Amino acid sequence: MENVNSLFKNALRVAVAGFGAAIITAPLASTGALAQVAGSDAFNLPEDVSFIMEQAENRNDRRATARVNGNIITGTDIDERLALILAAQEIALPEEEVARVRLQVLRNLIDETLQVQEASAQDMEVTQEDVNSSYERFAVETRGMSVAEMDTYLVSVGSSPRSIKRQIQGELAWERLLRRNVVPFVNVSEGEVTDLWTRLQESRGTTEYRLGEIFLSANSVNSQQVRSNAEQIIAQLRQGGSFVAYARQYSEASSAIVGGDLGWIQLEQLQQPQLEAAAAQMTAGQLVGPLEIPGGYSILLMIDQRQIGMADPRDAVLSLKQISYNFAPGTSQTEAERQGAAFIAAVEAMSGCGTADADAAAVGATTVDNDEITVRQLPEALQGTLLQLSIGQTTPPFGDLTDGIRVLMLCGRDDPQETAGPSVDQIMGQIEDERINRRAQRYLRDLRRDAVIEYN
Repeated sequence: MENVNSLFKNALRVAVAGFGAAIITAPLASTGALAQVAGSDAFNLPEDVSFIMEQAENRNDRRATARVNGNIITGTDIDERLALILAAQEIALPEEEVARVRLQVLRNLIDETLQVQEASAQDMEVTQEDVNSSYERFAVETRGMSVAEMDTYLVSVGSSPRSIKRQIQGELAWERLLRRNVVPFVNVSEGEVTDLWTRLQESRGTTEYRLGEIFLSANSVNSQQVRSNAEQIIAQLRQGGSFVAYARQYSEASSAIVGGDLGWIQLEQLQQPQLEAAAAQMTAGQLVGPLEIPGGYSILLMIDQRQIGMADPRDAVLSLKQISYNFAPGTSQTEAERQGAAFIAAVEAMSGCGTADADAAAVGATTVDNDEITVRQLPEALQGTLLQLSIGQTTPPFGDLTDGIRVLMLCGRDDPQETAGPSVDQIMGQIEDERINRRAQRYLRDLRRDAVIEYN
């Protein structure tokens, strides 16, 4: 169970890591893409629904707070959590999107409250000392800040330490509940793991994919509304929104806690023909969806592709020297062209990395070294060029009059070793994680069903 336990050890760190992406996560819950939802026939619903009373335009505003089994979620709780999300966005969200995020925040806070209440009822209450310790560890180890600096940052974006600590409390409570009530009852046989490992070995040399997924559950009653929501999310992503942020906030799949990242998989591991067919046609960086699958809709992002068991040239570790020439403020176009041409000529005359520092200084250029950077860490436009270089050669110059012009000189390269793919233990961990998440979804669904929730 080592891999399963590591999931929970890292859950809090992942959930609150990276204010640049999104602090808020959906609770660890679901593999909703695999859930079968009963149709509307179970309710004997009419084809033409006619409401007796019209919905008030400001209904969402009036239902901004809630009482969950007696515990109050205030408007301030929602505002502070919402502020974290908005601060993490690279683009300003339209008013209707903010309203939709606000409703999701309320749902997340309700789930957190239910998780904390359940842990307390089972004598696994999370103490304030536990929360403060985790908060301090996150501030220092993950953000490189003191607690005081983290407090100041949160206040500066319109939130507060209390909001993050509330989320930490929910994460710790859920971890404890799953450890006791779910993890011990999940079993994976050696036979099914061995069978999957064998199939993977037989597929050596074929392509595997690193995918991101946002899954939204739907049934026959709300399918159109959920699809519309998915289309709005896609529109925001295409305008520059963070996929990780939206996955953490909206996705109902188990991968939400890690920003929707499914890791390296083969297409058949998706277990959905619609997703397999779409992913097979995608290229790195491509976004597709919404894709209708049993139980709802999925949005897919192709993060990367590679050959199973084969070394990926982009994993080569390079030793690079950046040689830069900056133009003085006010330099005319003509003079910049003359200086640039002289710099390029000087670079072409260089005899490799050994004399590059002195040669660069002679023409007023500067150098910066990086001896441990992989090809895939570099902009895509540079990756192919660098893979074709020999030691001592440089890329074509790039830049402009504002930032100056630069070249990268290759000073060394360590090629990657071939990999055998996931081990038996890793495969077992993946299957266990999936089954834990299915049970966790059902567990949370039961808590919601039994809850007494009053909206204000």
